[in-house]
Amino acid sequence: MKEHRGSIFLEDATVVDQTEFPGKQFILRVAAPECARRAIPGSFAHIQCDPDIAMRRPLSIMRADADAGIVEFLYKVVGNGLRTLSLVPAGRKISILGPIGNGFSPDSDRGNKLMLGGGVGIPPISFLAEQLQHSGFDTSKALVLMGSEVPFPFQTTASKLPVAGIADDVSKTMPLLENLNIPARLASLQGYDGCHRGYVTDLAKLWLAALPDSAHDDIEMFACGPEPMLRAAAMVAKEFSIPCQLCLEEFMACAVGGCAGCTVPVYEDGTVSMKRVCVDGPVFAADTIYID
Repeated sequence: MKEHRGSIFLEDATVVDQTEFPGKQFILRVAAPECARRAIPGSFAHIQCDPDIAMRRPLSIMRADADAGIVEFLYKVVGNGLRTLSLVPAGRKISILGPIGNGFSPDSDRGNKLMLGGGVGIPPISFLAEQLQHSGFDTSKALVLMGSEVPFPFQTTASKLPVAGIADDVSKTMPLLENLNIPARLASLQGYDGCHRGYVTDLAKLWLAALPDSAHDDIEMFACGPEPMLRAAAMVAKEFSIPCQLCLEEFMACAVGGCAGCTVPVYEDGTVSMKRVCVDGPVFAADTIYID
């Protein structure tokens, strides 16, 4: 292991286990003490899938246990690299560079948190919700909405935590969040039992629209997912005049800012500058990224 730029570490991590879920989804658990100690919601790691595959893959961090030195990632197999990673057995060493990037920054002046995760954008949102709970945040003032067009990478369960403004038959949740007393609901176009039939951003609009206008002044949004979902989330935030932070997903080569292959235009003070998703992000204010 060697230190990189004072905050990013290169580690030979040990695979603890991998759990497969429908839709070619996997949860990877590794022993990576330095990454676990410094990971924050929204940060990611650049993982070597195999010594014979030159390009690493950026994977968002889903959970990090600093005491145990364990980091968890959720990924979906979409090509040869992640397919190869999915075959790595427990006990094997894999090279991990992380944690990388600027994460979410909750505003203490806004007491209600609306968190949206879509597909492989679920991990940063789950991590954020769990960290808020550990920090002593009043979880009754949080709402997590998750969407997926393949089966969710966890066994869904019926929630006992009420959510005003959402139909009673939209009842399924993530067990981890339920156990942490964090209200959550699920959405999908696939007709899964207990899930809102539609996009996760549609479900967010339903919930926000059911609130009095004055309540919007105390809400902030966080979202991570594919680009169309992030654009929709930015539009929802704009419609209800709610500040929103987006965790972007982008292809990248070096992941430490050197290649500038993951740049996006950012609008600030009437000017446009190119920012690197890897080290300037991956979290950006929605109104600086997606302008109508």
